[in-house]
Amino acid sequence: MNAPAPAPANDKRPPIHLLSSESELVADIALKAEQRQPSVAAMLLEEIDRAELHEPADMPSGHVLLNTDVTFVDDNTHQARTVRIVLPGEANIAEGRISILTPMGAALYGLAEGECIEWPDLDGHVRAIRIVRVGDSGPEAA
Repeated sequence: MNAPAPAPANDKRPPIHLLSSESELVADIALKAEQRQPSVAAMLLEEIDRAELHEPADMPSGHVLLNTDVTFVDDNTHQARTVRIVLPGEANIAEGRISILTPMGAALYGLAEGECIEWPDLDGHVRAIRIVRVGDSGPEAA
């Protein structure tokens, strides 16, 4: 398996919105993972760096945060999938919980319903990912 290619660095990426406190937690996790997962950590840190950060009272609704259910379509396969974005220790692919430290978790983080982003998969192939629905965050997100 090849390392994922870097995220496409262009102005075509959709805007992302994150909670300030949550982005600090995720950035710390990414920094700690740089030795083990350098490509994904770099992609995630780049996305956090370009995000518009918000306090909870000012956070626009409908964006993918930690513990949020999100339905997306991979434009290559045209298959819809619903997952929950979680911290690495809570990930369980069989139960639909994917880590923020995966290429897909990093791609979805901060996006809103209707947005599309091109992003490398685990094999380094760029895929177009379209957000179909952003559900509510789970109770543990509060």
